[in-house]
Amino acid sequence: MWERVLNTIVDWVLGSGLTIVFAVILTFILLAVGRGLLHRLKTFLASRDESIERNKRIETMVAVLRHVVSITIIAVASLVVISELGFDLTPILTTVGITGLAISFGAQSLVKDIISGFFMLIEDQVRVGDVVKIESHGGIVEALTLRTITLRDLQGNVHIIPNGEITAITNMTKEYGRMVLDIGVAYKEDVDRVMKLLADIGEQMQQEEPYNEEITEPVEILGVEDFADSAVIIRMRITTTPIKQWAVAREFRRRIKKRFDAEGIEIPFPHQTIYWGKEQKPSS
Repeated sequence: MWERVLNTIVDWVLGSGLTIVFAVILTFILLAVGRGLLHRLKTFLASRDESIERNKRIETMVAVLRHVVSITIIAVASLVVISELGFDLTPILTTVGITGLAISFGAQSLVKDIISGFFMLIEDQVRVGDVVKIESHGGIVEALTLRTITLRDLQGNVHIIPNGEITAITNMTKEYGRMVLDIGVAYKEDVDRVMKLLADIGEQMQQEEPYNEEITEPVEILGVEDFADSAVIIRMRITTTPIKQWAVAREFRRRIKKRFDAEGIEIPFPHQTIYWGKEQKPSS
């Protein structure tokens, strides 16, 4: 009896057992090869065009492909292992099909998320590394899958948003960045002189590193935008490489303040006068 049991175990180990071990080993090999091939594909595509926008799109597509390939390989390997363990795959696949159909009816939001994510990738609406605003959330895109998009805001908070709930996306860093600045000066100032100074500051920045690479077009002085309560508003626009518009604008504001101080140009600010009133004499 024990000899028969031992022979059965040995036969299973040498048959199905080896198949299972081989399937598991092959799964790890295929996962490693798949990751390697996708990495080479990303490197090859990036080498053909080193632009930031193309690299961000490649990074996003490769990340999604990595998930799809991994899930497919693991699913096939699982079916092989289940079959070698002696389970009939027909009722399992039937159950999976029925369950999937039931889930599709009960989880329509999940299907909506996946479909929305698919079109988001195909239409190249957003990529990993973009700075976007979605509804009330904004931040840099850290991850993008067929189901969700992950944002990290300036405070470090992570926002995970299902793709199916997205109705509008504001992408602030696609292809280029742009910042509009409204500069207020006192009514007594010569606006033509002020606009010339602003243009000079822009030209100086474009001749210095790293701004000579970050500012892609001459700074545009759009002119007098408004007559405010205590200031004349002059509007200007800066075009930069993606994501650099905020840093460039901060440096531009710093230089404006220093240059205006040196030139004696007044930047008005609100004043408040407090009236204490007069003491009333008591009636006799």
